[in-house]
Amino acid sequence: MLPIPGEVGKIDMGELPPVVSSIPTSRKVVFLTIDDGWEQDPGFATQVLKKRIPITVFAMRDAVEARGPVDPAATGGRFVGAGGWSYFQDLGVPIENHTLTHPNMRTLGFDAQKAEICGASRAIKRRMGVRPLLFRPPFGNYNTDTLRAAKECGIRVVLLWTASVQPGGKIAYQTPDKKLHAGDILLLHFRPNLSRDFRVLVNKIKRRGFALGNLDAYLDEAMR
Repeated sequence: MLPIPGEVGKIDMGELPPVVSSIPTSRKVVFLTIDDGWEQDPGFATQVLKKRIPITVFAMRDAVEARGPVDPAATGGRFVGAGGWSYFQDLGVPIENHTLTHPNMRTLGFDAQKAEICGASRAIKRRMGVRPLLFRPPFGNYNTDTLRAAKECGIRVVLLWTASVQPGGKIAYQTPDKKLHAGDILLLHFRPNLSRDFRVLVNKIKRRGFALGNLDAYLDEAMR
């Protein structure tokens, strides 16, 4: 789903990239984001491609390039990291920055944070052909040095989330009423049984009357 004229509120743009955990809209739309890249399940890719489900991937280099034993829980029994970057190229969705090695950014100085962010952006640009404009700090942890480093690496927005998705497609809410809200950003991970859990999640969201939004389009509108 794309935004309609006048739907999206504005995000304040200062000297440093804004930290965004939800999109300012009253329309019943939510956004799916998925982190790391360990389990490259072809069944999940098939769902995204066939149903044209808008997602945004925050790829972590060490996960994408990992190798491991066969995972029988993955559709087709694929290896951890079996597809490498080609798996994400084939998804045809935005691939954004989630660092090289998944450190707690608060424990690093400015130079180390910049190396993590800029290094990941270079790796994604080299493999995907497009430099990331969004950054998700591992664990959601960041400080002012993170924002400064992100800016120097060409990042426009530091993106967090309002709810996370657990095994079985269960939504763990960060709001007291334990409900979906317009503009929520949901966090998933590339983990075992993703194909099944993703199907459950998408059906659950639609049953509750929400549509799935194109995050890039909504952010562009909010930052105009």
